[in-house]
Amino acid sequence: MKCTITTDKTELIQSDCLVIFGCWKEKVPFLLFNKGKKVDQPLSSLIANLTSKQEFEGKVGKTLLIHTNKQIQSNHVLIAGVGDVKKLSMKDWLDVMAAVGREAKKIRATHVAVVLEEEIRTVIGAEKTARGIVEGMTLGTYEFNRYKKMEKKEHAIDIVSIISKTDQKALSDGIRFGEILSKGTIITRDLVNEPSSVTTPTFLANFAHSIARNDKNMTCDVLEKKDMEKLGMGGILGIARGSDEEPKLIKLTFRCHPDPPDGGEGSHPRQKKTIVLVGKGVTFDSGGLSLKSQEGMETMKIDMAGAAAILGIFSVISELEPNATVIGLIPAVENMPSGKAIKPGDVVRAYNGKTIEVISTDAEGRVILADALAWAGETMKPDIMIDLATLTGACMIALGEDIAGLFATDGKLGESLKQSAVQSGEAVWELPMPESYNDLLKSDVADIRNVTRKRYGGAITAALFLKAFVPDGIPWAHIDIAGPAIAEKNALLTPVGGTGFGVRLIVDFLLKEDKEEGNSYNLRDNS
Repeated sequence: MKCTITTDKTELIQSDCLVIFGCWKEKVPFLLFNKGKKVDQPLSSLIANLTSKQEFEGKVGKTLLIHTNKQIQSNHVLIAGVGDVKKLSMKDWLDVMAAVGREAKKIRATHVAVVLEEEIRTVIGAEKTARGIVEGMTLGTYEFNRYKKMEKKEHAIDIVSIISKTDQKALSDGIRFGEILSKGTIITRDLVNEPSSVTTPTFLANFAHSIARNDKNMTCDVLEKKDMEKLGMGGILGIARGSDEEPKLIKLTFRCHPDPPDGGEGSHPRQKKTIVLVGKGVTFDSGGLSLKSQEGMETMKIDMAGAAAILGIFSVISELEPNATVIGLIPAVENMPSGKAIKPGDVVRAYNGKTIEVISTDAEGRVILADALAWAGETMKPDIMIDLATLTGACMIALGEDIAGLFATDGKLGESLKQSAVQSGEAVWELPMPESYNDLLKSDVADIRNVTRKRYGGAITAALFLKAFVPDGIPWAHIDIAGPAIAEKNALLTPVGGTGFGVRLIVDFLLKEDKEEGNSYNLRDNS
């Protein structure tokens, strides 16, 4: 899908589908914006009459398709509701444009023209309005059908024209940013949706190598089983024991462009931050000897969604060029039962020397993350460390399927991530980490248990377990994406399957950190 900006008059635009917007208020179910009213004039108030007769409400996600009978150059007019425009959020705007994309695809439109209303641009901002058009339409029409026999060629929207005579630079930047974010999110969705027979630890390592191979600012290193044995990474090695698939610890490192020798054009200020991103990479989670039920195993190919998000981010990070060193770590394992598998009651020693009593082999994610966090904290000395993990069902019970749990040891880091959640449309809610709950993780035979003796507060105690492996003084955040990593039913922006959650949130965070350092960034032009 190619998105462009046009200054042509709306009535002269030749398209399959012309998109206009209206809002909703309590006493006024639908109200067209000014430019939409102008579109209705040559249609002899057809839009006003139909919306009135059908009692159309201009709420977020609601659409109404009208055939123009060639009264204007466009074949159809698609009316999209934005709800109360004064309260329009980025998440709402993405949903609006996802609904637009789906309706346009249904009528097999190849060229869609979007009338940009001032009321929307004022609330969201020009750059984010354009970005939302691209992201919403791209992600809302996403399908994973690689393994389906297609009776006919899948239809695609080829061109989206944004009609606007102002804010050309901001709109252009928004389009490019939206394309980059959509690309990273789709890569993540594809990885999550692949069968676990494909996305093995070896596959993830090879995928990471392929990303770095095409980027002069990136390197990829993979620790094999023998390397982890030398380093004493008993957590990763212990969980991997039951599988024929050998574990991998994947490390991607991005460094921004070095300063030119003459300090001339294109030079960056000295790098000030190293940011480590860790993604849980359990490529299939059977539960190990603490075996899941058949129903519980059905979606467990998605237990590497955190790892997939890291790979999605690193697939596009060079196009964003944050002025920092960004390191992605993926501990990748299969959690399987066998005669060699780790058993409940076994004790493993993590990289930092702490011993873990593994009470449940189905709480494996935190055990492999322990090694990755401890190793990163000690050897990479990061300024910030963030992990993304489908960690606990308890977090889903607390927050539902659409909101990720956020835990942070640093108030500024937590606030920054919450702001990025709002800006990206990927929701998080911060939960506490009370020190008193550490007592629940005390073991009689080791330094720490991997699960508590009680059912309650599972998301919190899982976060506290991870915190025990983060060196003191490093600002760290844990994002439990167990709920929003997968959509079990169709939503406007997220068809059934992997959602790509975390890519847009973390990218916004990385670029915001860069701006706070006083640096600027430029989106690399790949045209």
